[in-house]
Amino acid sequence: MTTTHPVDQRPPLGRLAALGAQHVLIMYTGCITVPLVFGGAAGLEPSAIALLINADLLVAGLVTLIQSLGIGRILGIRLPIVTGATFAGVTPMILIEQEYGMRAVYGSMLAAGFFGLLVAVPFARLVRFFPPLVSGTVITVVGLSLIGVAAGLITGNDPKAPDHASGGRLALAAGVLVFIVLFARFTRGFLGQIGILLALVLGTLAAVPMGLTDFSRVSGTDWLGLAAPFHFGAPEFPPTAVIAMCVVMLVIFTESTASMLAVGEATGRPVTDKDLARGLAADGVSGVLGGAMNSFMDTVFTQNVGLIGITKVASRYVTAVAGGLLVALGLVPRLGALVAALPGPVVGAAGLVLFATVTMVGVNTLRRVDLDRGHNLTIAAVALGVGLLPEVADGIYDGFPAWSRIILGSGITSAALAAFLLNLLFHHTGFAGPSIPSQDRGEARDGREGAQGGAEEREEERREGRGEAAGSSGAAAPGPA
Repeated sequence: MTTTHPVDQRPPLGRLAALGAQHVLIMYTGCITVPLVFGGAAGLEPSAIALLINADLLVAGLVTLIQSLGIGRILGIRLPIVTGATFAGVTPMILIEQEYGMRAVYGSMLAAGFFGLLVAVPFARLVRFFPPLVSGTVITVVGLSLIGVAAGLITGNDPKAPDHASGGRLALAAGVLVFIVLFARFTRGFLGQIGILLALVLGTLAAVPMGLTDFSRVSGTDWLGLAAPFHFGAPEFPPTAVIAMCVVMLVIFTESTASMLAVGEATGRPVTDKDLARGLAADGVSGVLGGAMNSFMDTVFTQNVGLIGITKVASRYVTAVAGGLLVALGLVPRLGALVAALPGPVVGAAGLVLFATVTMVGVNTLRRVDLDRGHNLTIAAVALGVGLLPEVADGIYDGFPAWSRIILGSGITSAALAAFLLNLLFHHTGFAGPSIPSQDRGEARDGREGAQGGAEEREEERREGRGEAAGSSGAAAPGPA
């Protein structure tokens, strides 16, 4: 009897809808933030910004459908993946708009999309340079870098606002957290899997009498709307702008590679080079669609990786439903406005749990690595520090050229590049330099003996002295997250 892999299982229709909606609610705020930030910086009219939001949701939904269901042997990784607009492209898009105008913004994005389609296969062959040491470090930084986003939603992003970090906002967020914990502790099955969704609904209801909700803009929003292709005019292709956006596409590939490998790890379906190539090609499609439909380039949303870990539902059909819902929201601006009106403290509290879960997925991946072997500890430590630097010191790279700020200003891309380059230096150049002798920490069973004589005895003595259990420091490889 053949057992269907959890990735390919189809939950009942009711659960599909609820879990798909949960994925949308978790990533919705992050998805619409990119058009809001770019539209404001570019000085666009509110109606144009609304158009960008609609297009953003539409493209995110289409690419999510492609990633989840696939198109033949060409596109889509066929894993439970949700995609959305990436912040990596915001700065270059603003600079291009200031220098060349909106037609160049979307012309260069269109070119970068085709570039992504061309380089997806060769880039995927670099997957051997992304071992658990690299991917685990990057995923950890991804989760940690998102904690600030959750905190901003809870307290409010305007320090001058009267209710900034008010007792009411903090109490509401704390109530949502308590509800999520209680549901996780005392419920099983379907109720346990939709605990975060129920916390969002109940938290919103509790926010109404507190005056923390504002649905006034919903009634003034159109029911139906679809942005016409090339709304801002025929695309233009200034070489400098095209090169800048192609660099952004490579950064997106770096982000998506780590996330796709994490999803494969979390679901127990390892990602092959061919799988990765199809997934990265879908990122390229997001550039093509984004350039044509006035949207943005997409990447895999790591928030949803955390949701898989919490719900224990790894079905790609759930994320396909989420893609369909995103398409629907992109076609119905009024429904999108309703979802966007969820109170910040409620969304932030739910996000806090999910973002921290992403961090723990990264930590769990790092548990597969013997940090006492060679220079692994140095690689992870330096990459982690470099990645967190722009997150804790805002504006640290403001004096650098604009093209470098695209990479250095993002903790995710900084950590990815640092981990990749350091791993390349120490493990793939043929000369690693002086090395800390590797310790026998259980990996000898995998054929990786080589500890110096007496290392096992010294390790046992240290364990006895510290009262450690065997493998407690992460030498033993864990099961799927």
